[in-house]
Amino acid sequence: MASDYRSEEEVLGKAYDAKLMRRLLKYVNPYKKYVFFAIFLNIIVAALGPVRPYLTKVAIDDYIVNSNYNGLLIISVLLFGSLLLQAVIQYLLTYFTQYLGQKTLYDLRLQIFEHVQKLALRFFDRTPIGRIVTRTTNDVESLGELFSSGIVMVFSDIFIIIWILVFMFLMDWQLSLVTLSVLPILIYGTFLFRRKVRESYRDVRLHLARLNSYMQEHVTGMNVVQTFGKEDVELKRFASINSDYRAANIKSIFYYAIFYPAVEFLSSIAIGLVIWYGGGQVIQNAVTLGVLFAFIQYIEMFFRPIRDLSEKYNIMQTSMASSERIFKLLDDKTFIRNPDLPIRLSDVKGEIEFKNVWFAYNDGEFVLRDISFKINPGETIAIVGHTGAGKSSIINILTRFYDIQKGAILLDGKDIRTLDKRDLRKHISTVLQDVFLFSGTIKTNIGMEDESISDEEIIKAAEYVGANKFIDNLPEKYYEEVKERGATLSVGQKQLISFARALAFQPKILILDEATSSIDTESEILIQKAIEKLLVGRTAIVIAHRLSTIQNASKIIVLHKGEIREIGNHQELLAKRGIYYKLYQLQYKDQEIARAV
Repeated sequence: MASDYRSEEEVLGKAYDAKLMRRLLKYVNPYKKYVFFAIFLNIIVAALGPVRPYLTKVAIDDYIVNSNYNGLLIISVLLFGSLLLQAVIQYLLTYFTQYLGQKTLYDLRLQIFEHVQKLALRFFDRTPIGRIVTRTTNDVESLGELFSSGIVMVFSDIFIIIWILVFMFLMDWQLSLVTLSVLPILIYGTFLFRRKVRESYRDVRLHLARLNSYMQEHVTGMNVVQTFGKEDVELKRFASINSDYRAANIKSIFYYAIFYPAVEFLSSIAIGLVIWYGGGQVIQNAVTLGVLFAFIQYIEMFFRPIRDLSEKYNIMQTSMASSERIFKLLDDKTFIRNPDLPIRLSDVKGEIEFKNVWFAYNDGEFVLRDISFKINPGETIAIVGHTGAGKSSIINILTRFYDIQKGAILLDGKDIRTLDKRDLRKHISTVLQDVFLFSGTIKTNIGMEDESISDEEIIKAAEYVGANKFIDNLPEKYYEEVKERGATLSVGQKQLISFARALAFQPKILILDEATSSIDTESEILIQKAIEKLLVGRTAIVIAHRLSTIQNASKIIVLHKGEIREIGNHQELLAKRGIYYKLYQLQYKDQEIARAV
């Protein structure tokens, strides 16, 4: 999985991809008035810069040479005014481009999160969580510079170059050609720089992906590292990866360190040529001193946007690579699709029937084979079997987190594939062995911020499962802060909250998947008493390894290697002396040994 993660992160992509750019521009389309306004401001601000050398030329040729103090004062005021106007427009331009960038990023993040919520669990089985987070954060942030600085601000550099060329050729076309004589060398150097930077950029991305992957894996498994005393060994490995990443960055910096001084050197050569040729023209009175002075200023201004365009190239390249990964996520169609005209559920009784169900997570590798059974409304059944027998898979397909390949699953006689997914799941509450709590409060974790569930119902659900005993002892009670994944709570406390959460939604069908495995004996007794009351009028499916918790189930289904081998109540299955009997005997011996110890 780590290699898959790296391979996707190492995608270099094109510096410009028209197809990707068209898709990106769709996010800008709702704010195109800001784009047009920013381009208009760009045209103005780009012209104000080249105006100043021209005003300098007028000041020298028309006023300084002629000792005209009044005219010089007017030119000075115009120069100051152009600077002030440029500052104001630059402020507006920066504000609107950043506003545009943040609005588009907001929309894109929202779309990604909305899309991820719709994806089936099959997608998350094969996709590392870190990769999804990276798409929503790092990759989207990479597009920020494109939206705010790239798409609009690239016009600024182009317009500046155009305005400079216009003013230069209007003043003296021959001196302009002399100035541009170094341009072929600059163009060749720029293309060479782009190729080298492209290669170094790929190396940086490759080593960064390895660094992130190593960090994620070893921080997650830190308890294992510390348990076996491998801190020094892992530090050396990390130092090696970190060193490679540093070397890749230094190599990238080297190309910049060569390119920028080279541009400055060519700029100096151009100035030297202008002074040599233009100075001779001034001596011959073919060109005025003001024109020569203006051209020197124009040369300094001309090479600055060229450097900026090289930087824009890097922004574009990074953005194309990021957008390619983002759109790959957005184009993923791993959905559990709703029918076009779903059947609405009303007055759910809770009758469940599996009819010749076959299911595989991977094509052809069936984990459930020809499963058939029926659960009557209000009936409690238990499903038992060895690890990997397919117990949790039955829950996954009943809630339509996965779709079956053959057969049918019926709820009150209706095929669940003809129902709306959310409508189906609204009537089913599940308590899993691996409890997940969100950052927030105990109240929000039980009620899931559902406005239809009152505080009284939340408290009542907690009392049913006995969670109120530890909640009432907390400083803030139901408003006690819950840290990420419930880090400050014990495993048993988290499971009690999860149980209360399931019951707060008053489901017609209750699923308990190893729900009492991590709860102490006292808490389990409280939950069993609560279950007896709460299962009245509800259909219940209980998956458990501890057979002592399911002896009162009306029906026990024994799974073995994805097939139903036995069905009956506790006494009937013991009398058969089959798989259930062996499981019961094995656990009974384990309990005897535990008591002896």
